[in-house]
Amino acid sequence: MTDLTFTQFSNTKMKKILLNLLLAVTLCSSLSSCATVFGGRVTEAQRTRPAMGEPTRPLRAVALIADIVLFWPGLIVDFATGAIYKPERKKTTTETKPSTVEIKTTEM
Repeated sequence: MTDLTFTQFSNTKMKKILLNLLLAVTLCSSLSSCATVFGGRVTEAQRTRPAMGEPTRPLRAVALIADIVLFWPGLIVDFATGAIYKPERKKTTTETKPSTVEIKTTEM
């Protein structure tokens, strides 16, 4: 049987508790950024800030609430990557013109 003094036992136990705490915080912070993990690819529109006079970018409300509830430092990651913003819908650049048919009638 080993002879551990009280201070050796408490130091060993304290190190184990701190290691487990550090592991838990690291795991939570890496998996908690909901928009970054589940939001898909971040588009260029999400990365760039709107210029003066342009409307603000809409936020993903579900990801924002999940970040606040689960682990609030995940908000920092989501805002830093731009993943918290909704992606822009693709705009079609081709204009469709209605097709017209001319009917010429000849009188007899």
